[in-house]
Amino acid sequence: MVTHEDVLKIARLSKLSIHEDELDAFTKDMDEIINFANTINQATVESSDFDNINHLENVFREDVVVPSLPPEEILSNADSQEDGYFLVRKRG
Repeated sequence: MVTHEDVLKIARLSKLSIHEDELDAFTKDMDEIINFANTINQATVESSDFDNINHLENVFREDVVVPSLPPEEILSNADSQEDGYFLVRKRG
């Protein structure tokens, strides 16, 4: 069971402030959340075939290395360049 002290500790660690008049409601809500999580943890699993219920496959292609353009061609339309790099104005 979640206590007021538990809720206050969690609030302090989360850097949240809780007023005294909210403490009972938060404690009740936190207790319900913990109980729900415990209920889910107790559920039995009959089959592990749930991972791919839609029979989907990976649609990504394999990485293929292809030749790149030469740096001179890449930089040919650059407004400003230096030592093989694009020069970009610094924003203030």
